[in-house]
Amino acid sequence: MLDFLPRFVKGSLSFLLYLINTIVLCSLLFCVALVKLIFPVPSLKKYYDSMLIYIAMRWVGINAFNTDLFNRIEWTFKGAERLEKEEWYLLLCNHQSWVDILVLQKMFMGKVPMLKFFLKKELIWVPILGLAWWALDFPFMRRYSSKFLEKNPHLKGKDLESTKKACEKFKTIPVCVVNFVEGTRFKPEKHKRQKSPYTHLLTPKAGGVAFVISAMGDCMHKIINVTIVYPDGADTFWGFISGRIRRVIVDVDILPITSDIKGDYFNDAQFRERFCTWINTLWKDKDMKISRLLKSPIH
Repeated sequence: MLDFLPRFVKGSLSFLLYLINTIVLCSLLFCVALVKLIFPVPSLKKYYDSMLIYIAMRWVGINAFNTDLFNRIEWTFKGAERLEKEEWYLLLCNHQSWVDILVLQKMFMGKVPMLKFFLKKELIWVPILGLAWWALDFPFMRRYSSKFLEKNPHLKGKDLESTKKACEKFKTIPVCVVNFVEGTRFKPEKHKRQKSPYTHLLTPKAGGVAFVISAMGDCMHKIINVTIVYPDGADTFWGFISGRIRRVIVDVDILPITSDIKGDYFNDAQFRERFCTWINTLWKDKDMKISRLLKSPIH
């Protein structure tokens, strides 16, 4: 609607709306979270969680309105017809920019349960949002390097314990767990450093995906395999809110979680090899799909 505005004006107004929305809705969120903390009555936990999710989804909805208000983006959304709001999902996605999160929230709003992300532990210090993510039970992960674990062996497995605790919380109410399988945003220098066998993707990290499937196996039965493509190139958050992104493709495949991808990834060498083959094949197909979508004149 307001796409005619100069980019700097458009981006500034859009950012202001994001900021106001975040402050107002997070204030309400913190009030409910505080009541939940002071009166931790087990029978009320589901009610508290439902209220928190309702507020969070209003925040997502206003952000989506913000996007449409200041941008004229050509959205292509394929394959999402069979999604359900009362189902548990694991969403696997390629990762190019922080914009990916806004894209996923807008595209899947109202089609699946609330998206929940595994976050780096440092993100809890992000003003306002860090506390909001904590209140919403987003899991904060701390990954240790091999060298660090050699010096501190007592911390081995702590990251998996955190994942397991998060997955236990996810079983109480339908949720869509998002995993950016590459573990970081795609950058040409990272691609070169990894010597990635894919053209458009970094190497997938299988362990976290396998662990979530194993931990959630009794209630999670489907994977949403998402491929995000920016035909004119990925951009920054500022580029997104100021109108530089004009086309976005979100391609969806719904896959069953079958018995052959459930197992003990960390202690069963045969299963680990089989699971790595499965996820590498998934990533190879995704890479070829991105090439096709970029070459296609009509998306």
